[in-house]
Amino acid sequence: MGFTIGRETRSGSRRRGRMSDCTTVAEYTGLWGWAAVPGARASATGSAVRECSCGDTSCRAPGAHPLGFAPEVPAGATLDEVTKTWSGFPGASVLLPVGRTFDVIEVAEAAGRRALVRLERMGLPVGPVAATPDGRAHFFVAPGAASELPRLLYRMGWDDADLDLRGLGPGDHITAPPSDLAGLGPVRWLRPPSLDTAQSPPPARLLLGTLAYVAHRSPT
Repeated sequence: MGFTIGRETRSGSRRRGRMSDCTTVAEYTGLWGWAAVPGARASATGSAVRECSCGDTSCRAPGAHPLGFAPEVPAGATLDEVTKTWSGFPGASVLLPVGRTFDVIEVAEAAGRRALVRLERMGLPVGPVAATPDGRAHFFVAPGAASELPRLLYRMGWDDADLDLRGLGPGDHITAPPSDLAGLGPVRWLRPPSLDTAQSPPPARLLLGTLAYVAHRSPT
């Protein structure tokens, strides 16, 4: 099944765009060891209502979900293997399954930026951090963080605080840079992955105290 967004007018540009997409996906699968899933894209109509490329007019998450009919590209896939799959879905966004190599702690972007500065100044290990166009920051942490989050917050005394903070784990997906999220713009790295952190992000307990503190002090 094909997948297209918008009008493509130049075959050369189309081929270059597809190869660029495939190269990006191959970096995620081959270099960082993460699986990737073709995701839907959203486009704004004249009334500013976002339409989802999945074709469902009642889609609840336009441009922010995996394509149900698209296969997952497994971790370790080569460029050739990626191209065989991804070329069937030109224009698809790149989504990463959460809960395998990493979980995610999500906070407001402003709080995440301040927390990142604090964490780096303290010399604490920090994994990849992404920022979304809707103002959220995604901190990559070791798997299991999402299920452990309530217990960790309780042990740190933050369980009864009103925190704009949540965990993403198995069953969740995040949009990977530089893909567009929900027609709002590209996701970008605040701290890109490295060979040291892609496969071994830090345990959530090392970051959570700082993230909770900064999130608590940040204006809502």
